[in-house]
Amino acid sequence: MRGSTYDGGMSDRRIILTSLAVALPPFVLAAVGITHPEHLTADTAVYWRDLHIGILAVFPLLAFAPWLVVRGHHRWMSWTVGILAFVYAAFYTALDVLAGIGAGGLEHAGMDESTHVVFGLGNTLGDIGSYAFIAACAIACGWAVRSAGLRALPGSALVLIGSVLFLLRHIYFPVGVIGQLCLAFGWIAIVVVITRGSRLAAPEPVAR
Repeated sequence: MRGSTYDGGMSDRRIILTSLAVALPPFVLAAVGITHPEHLTADTAVYWRDLHIGILAVFPLLAFAPWLVVRGHHRWMSWTVGILAFVYAAFYTALDVLAGIGAGGLEHAGMDESTHVVFGLGNTLGDIGSYAFIAACAIACGWAVRSAGLRALPGSALVLIGSVLFLLRHIYFPVGVIGQLCLAFGWIAIVVVITRGSRLAAPEPVAR
């Protein structure tokens, strides 16, 4: 048999690797979110600070999922989602640094009055990042539904719900944790349907 334009094994590996790339960051954040203190106090300040230091590099990785879904299909869409993902990564990192690391450090140092300032600034910047993330997810989900049809609706719904819950409750337990799980399982579902859809749409091998 010659002339095959696709490889089932390659597609399966692509599904596994891409699923890991899009789902691992929200799974990690969900696990950490279970232990996230509900309030910043003198007793929780050290853990609050150290927790946000530990996940400083994980938050930006959420931005890869919508970009990985749309990359290589339409240049304008790849660039738009890429820019929105970058805005999210930059501005949400500011929230993590200010309201997470900074506020925890100030509270631990006994400067609790100053935490209100960094919380306010961090939340403002974080909201910009979160809205950019929602927009990136919406574009990626819209393309997935257009590409794979109704099969992509369940995953897209989970992703959009997760992105909104991320805006509203970050990674706080339980709502924020549920949001991260929605993102993880939603992206996996989208990756599976669009990859299998591409395989099914490929021409049949020609015997020679």
